[in-house]
Amino acid sequence: MGVTAPDEVAARAKLAQLMQEHRDLDAAIDALALNGSGVQLALSRLKKRKLQLKDEIAEINTNLLPDIIA
Repeated sequence: MGVTAPDEVAARAKLAQLMQEHRDLDAAIDALALNGSGVQLALSRLKKRKLQLKDEIAEINTNLLPDIIA
């Protein structure tokens, strides 16, 4: 099931926002990992949020791309 034109614009905007946040979290995770000591809790929280974003991105992509049956 596809989305309508206004919904597609909104979905693409949300997708861009989520992808940017995902990239930002990736950079923050890398920086914390280099820092090392005492940041394990923060690191695990960032990784969890990054996985949530990945799921949201995948869901939006699925809704934007119509099912193609060969």
